[in-house]
Amino acid sequence: MAGLSGGVNGCKRPAGEDAEGLRAGGKRSRAGRREAKEKSSHLCAALLGEDCEISPEQLHELLQYAALGKHHNAAQPSWCHIYHQSRLAGVVVIVLHEMSQLHFYKFYLQFKHLRKVFQHRFTLPPPSANFLASLCGEGSSLNPQGTAQGLISTGAECIPKSSGLQCDPIIRKYGKEKRGLTSYTLTSEELKKNDYPMRDSPGCKGYMYTECDLQRTDSSPLFGLDCEMCLTARGNEVVRVSLVDAEGQCLLNELVKPESVIVNYCTRYSGVTRKMLLPVKTRLPDIQTRLKKILPHDAVLMIHPSVIDTSLLFARNEGRRFKLKFLAKAVLGKEIQCEQRLGHDPAEDARAALELAQFFIKKGPVKVAELNLEMLLAAERQTEVLPKKSVMQPQRCGVQKQLNDTPHLSKPCFLACLQGMGQKPLLLGRQELDSSGFCQSDLSASNKQILQRALEDVPLSTFSIIQFSLDPEYVASHRLAGFCEKVRNKLTDMLTIYAGPFEEDFCLKSVKKEFGKCGPIHSLTVVSETYQPYVCIQYGVLEAAQLAVESLNGAEVAGSCIKVQRPITAATLDCDVLIKELELDIENEGVIYVAGIKKSLTETDLQEEFSPLKDLETLFLPKDLQSGKHSTCCFLKFQKSQSAADALEAINGWAVKGSTLRSRHALASGHLWRWIWQMNHSSEKQGGNSLSEKMAPLSDSVSLRLC
Repeated sequence: MAGLSGGVNGCKRPAGEDAEGLRAGGKRSRAGRREAKEKSSHLCAALLGEDCEISPEQLHELLQYAALGKHHNAAQPSWCHIYHQSRLAGVVVIVLHEMSQLHFYKFYLQFKHLRKVFQHRFTLPPPSANFLASLCGEGSSLNPQGTAQGLISTGAECIPKSSGLQCDPIIRKYGKEKRGLTSYTLTSEELKKNDYPMRDSPGCKGYMYTECDLQRTDSSPLFGLDCEMCLTARGNEVVRVSLVDAEGQCLLNELVKPESVIVNYCTRYSGVTRKMLLPVKTRLPDIQTRLKKILPHDAVLMIHPSVIDTSLLFARNEGRRFKLKFLAKAVLGKEIQCEQRLGHDPAEDARAALELAQFFIKKGPVKVAELNLEMLLAAERQTEVLPKKSVMQPQRCGVQKQLNDTPHLSKPCFLACLQGMGQKPLLLGRQELDSSGFCQSDLSASNKQILQRALEDVPLSTFSIIQFSLDPEYVASHRLAGFCEKVRNKLTDMLTIYAGPFEEDFCLKSVKKEFGKCGPIHSLTVVSETYQPYVCIQYGVLEAAQLAVESLNGAEVAGSCIKVQRPITAATLDCDVLIKELELDIENEGVIYVAGIKKSLTETDLQEEFSPLKDLETLFLPKDLQSGKHSTCCFLKFQKSQSAADALEAINGWAVKGSTLRSRHALASGHLWRWIWQMNHSSEKQGGNSLSEKMAPLSDSVSLRLC
């Protein structure tokens, strides 16, 4: 079963939102909340009943568009819609191996937080292969920029197909002529666009400004500055600072004690540990003071009135940026940020950034464009995904040979596309992969260790796949058989009601007609073991049984004032709690159940009948999966909860073709409705394995979170 979160958390802040949109006490105005919701990333999908099942290909559609977006030729999914994809901060896929719908229904009440976070849940058919292996397979519908697709060789140089040198983003930005240092410093507009702190700009409280007020010239000194961060209670704070001069000499390399409590040292990236910081007393103001003394008044560096940003200097299309590590290797032939070393060396990074700027200024835009960095990046990413045939070299001839040796690069896999965009996907878990290109380093890790690692690393990645595995006790065949029987009995009891007592000569046909107004009846039998006869009614949907309890308890039916109740068993002791949780489930938000529909009415008739209802999004008319005939009930999904509440009030007592409608809030989501149908029909078959066979394909649970 797949859970998809549409109420997106962790989205980027909507553009244009500022303090004026906030009321006193930190509360946002109603208009501000509405505007923020309209601009935030969210998922919209209306799949009900038999349509709640999606294919692996459809899931891949969703992941590709969420991660890549239309700017990289990924198509909007055909079965759902992602609004404001560009505002997504990241995508997290959680794979729980061996979890089926059976486990979800068995522990439904315990999954309250899960149900609250993931608004959309869909059924997945049996996967043809490992989920991750299929995800990492070739993508036939993608043609992202930054991949090796469409590259040809023209003489001694490799240039993207249908693109001359003049189309290179570096040439478009700087032209072909060599320029001096000052031509590459960011303008005020560029500083603002890229969120650089500027004097007197909002949000720069606490910044200390350098006293560099002299006019810059092409001979002004160039410095490289790099910082490493850790995560504190206040967010990211500086934990290490390095400054190098134009000759590459290190002028400053200091550890910094953050003001707030450190939550995560981010040691894998910062290289800083708790032990290293224990004796440190230097604070950020101390570093700022030292920098002001070191820097000449006409200095050029990063985070400064006069800035050269290496990631912007080596321009790319669509506002993307090359990683410093890649540029150092492709342009300078230097290996930095080696995985064998603990964390990054800020002095090394600062020196690399400085040398890249010097290279650009010295060689000029044409020579840099001729390096064809996009193709180099594509080749490097492909060698990470495929078995490596050779190490990437900055020389163009070596890369061209590598492309010739791997003709299948014309169809890059989805994760290779991400890597080609400079995004390194994160994979955590115990499942070993054969063809995905990921190197699984610790197959013995426990779920707890995987979770701890995920809490640390997921916020640092734009695309993450986290894998967990159920303990053997939960997937053992004897335990599954026990789960199956308990869930089956509980659902059966919830679908069943007892009505009575009736007179000895009561009319069973009248009872069936009255209770049939609440929804489709699966079976109806007379209970004669009691002093007066009762009727046992089993419905096809939960809403029908609940509607009968709510509307017919105490009513006069077939000449008798009757009581309507569910059977009292161990499984139904928490029935009222479960019904309430189902009703409040975010997946049922804006969905109502309507009963009393004549079988002669078609879906078109109902669409026309309900068309006056405001914000009606989807009408689902359940059908018998064997006969194909539709039921006597339907579900209506509305865009807004208030519209659903208004419709609920209007529909109760609504007469359609001589039949009076009854309605209530929905209880059973699409996948549960289908599962109940399978349960009912499996009980009619011979043999005890029919229900297990229905559940067997649902071997993995995949949850996706868009942030």
